[in-house]
Amino acid sequence: MLVTEPKIVNTKEMLLKAYQEGYAVPAFNIHNLETVQVVVETAAELRSPVILAATPGTFSYSGRDYVQAMVEVAAKRHDIPIALHLDHHETIEAIKESLDLGAKSVMIDASHHNFEENIAIVKEVVELAHQYGATVEAELGRLGGQEDDLVVDEKDSFFTDPASAKEFVERTGIDSLAVAIGTAHGLYKSEPKLDFDRLKEIREQLEGFPLVLHGASGIPAEDVRRSISLGCTKVNIATELKIPFSEALRNFLVENPEANDPRKYMAPAKAAMKAVVAEKIRMCMSDGKA
Repeated sequence: MLVTEPKIVNTKEMLLKAYQEGYAVPAFNIHNLETVQVVVETAAELRSPVILAATPGTFSYSGRDYVQAMVEVAAKRHDIPIALHLDHHETIEAIKESLDLGAKSVMIDASHHNFEENIAIVKEVVELAHQYGATVEAELGRLGGQEDDLVVDEKDSFFTDPASAKEFVERTGIDSLAVAIGTAHGLYKSEPKLDFDRLKEIREQLEGFPLVLHGASGIPAEDVRRSISLGCTKVNIATELKIPFSEALRNFLVENPEANDPRKYMAPAKAAMKAVVAEKIRMCMSDGKA
């Protein structure tokens, strides 16, 4: 039953509150109705603010208007802060399309450009998004691995330069900064080693400013929490949700080869994802913070 008006929010107050209180808001990549339901319902049960992140590939698959509508319904149903976040967008045209539909949080990823080009592109997006009351995240440095259709070889990845971070934030006017400190998109081939000294230097340059940790799937909880203690207020989780969902769905269909009702075969997949969502919310220490 719908209980209130839609209240999709931007991430400004959400992330500043997290910084002040020493936790992070989890940003879960969603793809369809089932994943939206699982993430939001679990967050509501644990009283956690939540960010629903959607890549260009997700919008292409589901439709920007469909995704916006699903998140608006979720926001009507649940009395927690919910943001729909445009993850790793690279074109202003795509960002404007979602802003026109009501999205309030965007990430412009111009990290593959040089420093000055990155600033110029991000600044243009900030000027546009702020007219809509939307917040902007950008990336300085570059993560390896694969996010959606974006693939970055390890040799092409590079860490965030603390000395450049403050200039980047001041010149662009962004609301949060994604940092590259040794994480990567997708699954890790070996145990990741995060550069906490670098993160500490970045925080010292940007005291009080929200930082973002991408590529948190597969990072030990203690490392994520250490990152939070050093200023990361948003933690991105994608791959670790997709794997249990697909495995549970696959197992059910193998064990029940005659199954043809999505209401039945989706149920175990949603339950498997729910367990991971709850685990990650507790890892971020955002439970009870809504």
